Amino acid sequence: MSDITIGLLSFPALLFLIFLRVPIGLAMFLAGLVGLTIVSGDTTLAFARLKSETFTTFSSYSLSIIPMFLLMGHFATLGGMSQALFKAAESFLGHRKGGVAMAAVGACAGFGAICGSSLATAATMSRVALPELRRYGYSGGFSTATLAAGGTLGILIPPSIVLVIYAILTEQNIAKLFLAAFIPGILAALGYMLTISIYVRLHPASAGTRPRVTYAERLKALIAVWPVLLVFVAVVGGIYQGWFTPTEGAAVGAFGTGLIAFLGGGLTRHTLSESFYVTARSTAMIFFIVLGAAFYNGFLALTQLPQEAAAWVGASGFSPWTILLIILVFYLLLGCLMDSLSMILLTIPIFWPIVQELDFNLVSMVDLQAARLDGMIAGGKEIPAVLLSEAQAMLANGQELSREMTREIKLRGVSEGALNRVNIERTAIWFGILVLIVVEVGLITPPVGMNLFVINAMDRKTSMVDTYIAVLYFVCSDLVRVILLVVFPIITLILLPI
Repeated sequence: MSDITIGLLSFPALLFLIFLRVPIGLAMFLAGLVGLTIVSGDTTLAFARLKSETFTTFSSYSLSIIPMFLLMGHFATLGGMSQALFKAAESFLGHRKGGVAMAAVGACAGFGAICGSSLATAATMSRVALPELRRYGYSGGFSTATLAAGGTLGILIPPSIVLVIYAILTEQNIAKLFLAAFIPGILAALGYMLTISIYVRLHPASAGTRPRVTYAERLKALIAVWPVLLVFVAVVGGIYQGWFTPTEGAAVGAFGTGLIAFLGGGLTRHTLSESFYVTARSTAMIFFIVLGAAFYNGFLALTQLPQEAAAWVGASGFSPWTILLIILVFYLLLGCLMDSLSMILLTIPIFWPIVQELDFNLVSMVDLQAARLDGMIAGGKEIPAVLLSEAQAMLANGQELSREMTREIKLRGVSEGALNRVNIERTAIWFGILVLIVVEVGLITPPVGMNLFVINAMDRKTSMVDTYIAVLYFVCSDLVRVILLVVFPIITLILLPI
């Protein structure tokens, strides 16, 4: 039996372990351990790799961002930020048909900006919003589906723990990935609100209304969310401005939310120790999944399966768009069986080498030359007026500058190699956001849908079937958004400098 065949057979074996309810991290670890033993012929390599893989995985400085973001989310809950966000959104939207559900989605988006975890966002906002939804006559299935969908915004709107893991796996800039996720995250929230509006018109009995509040009450509720805005601007704005790294930004966010919770009386000695304990437990769970995935992917690399898969796809003659579509459909199907982090860790080492070889032509040489020329002008470089005018006219007409002209202007970073590097980076970022969205769809797709189980566990009166039926409207909204981002990559990449 060849090594590649062993690698292929490991997938059904892994899925079988998951079906037996073996924890996903342990399942990947066992599959990797047994696979390495079979490929190498003894246990020497497997146990030697266990020692080295553990050190190389957890010595990554970037991983320290994960416990900081988790701690920030716990402190934000203790500080009452989730309640403040919901009350502010409800004061502006609650009087509309379906308005309380829209407010819940808006609050989820706001809380996701300081949390970074989908399950934590879903669980936290459910405790705040479910009683209000019940109070104003919203049906059980519609309420739970809304909160499950809103919870997915926690991993899309930056900061995002899953994006951090993706950045580490593909060696991309975390800050750029956060920036690229911003517009798709806003689109997701608006899409969910539109879905709610459509749903309540098709099912009028599923939602009640609440009285309109005065403008004074709205202003008071809006003022109450200033801590959220302060933390978000400090963390995300500080990262984009280069004041600190993403890891330092996460530490600043954790300190800021902790200070706000302390001043508000929510952070005591008892709740502080409880926050540390919950953060440590969640971090240990995530890190074990990371270790299991690293061990399993190390085994796959030894079998040469990812490289062979990339070579096969390259020789298949399929267009890059066809291959991308196949990968996204695979993620949608896999999302019905696995959680988001496990999918990312398991599949990205296999799919990224394939996608990296595809040419989507996201940036042309004209785009690159124009961007570099604008950078020279912004930097105060002196260029002869006639030469500058001629170059700008050519680029505006879609013509590449000749090599002689680039030399005269002293335009740097416009070689074919530079263009290739820019395209690979932008492809990685665009693909990462697409994967994040389809993984997000998996969180609310039956039969697994982790968010659905989290929400239904908090509302035992609502049957899972009712939640499944209502959540399909939100899944359709997500699929429309995926199509838009695939067809128009500029939506994702427009905020990124070339």
